[in-house]
Amino acid sequence: MTPKTPLIKIKIQKENFDVSEETKVLQQNNIGAVVNFVGVVRGYDEKNSQIINSMTLEHYPGMTESEIEKIIVDCYNRWEISGVTVIHRIGNLKPADQIVFVGVSSKHRQNAFDGCNFIMDWLKTNAPFWKVEENNFKKNWVCFNDSDKKALKKWKK
Repeated sequence: MTPKTPLIKIKIQKENFDVSEETKVLQQNNIGAVVNFVGVVRGYDEKNSQIINSMTLEHYPGMTESEIEKIIVDCYNRWEISGVTVIHRIGNLKPADQIVFVGVSSKHRQNAFDGCNFIMDWLKTNAPFWKVEENNFKKNWVCFNDSDKKALKKWKK
């Protein structure tokens, strides 16, 4: 059986996404494994001990998709990957709303796990998204922290 062309899907959208439907798309490409990550809005800021009422996400159209595509190509160069889907929501989201979907398919599970982890670490630290958490008293810009920086270091060549 001839391998199919690698699947790359990148979407930046306000609408929610269906994890089950996105997984079905990834299963169509000569695979043995699919690994998904779904990020959701937290309802509590542990650092400042405050409730989060909402989070607003913004991006720079065109640049964001281009940067995500670069990291997906890097992922394909590092592991044997069959498909990658990255969906990132923008706009105002409430606690427990889905923010991001990263799905990676591969013939073998370890490639799918590593690829998904790699893409998510990169998205968390370097993707051009701006996030503001809002509570009853103020707005806080969200910055990545030391544990995010440490997670990214494991992928340096």
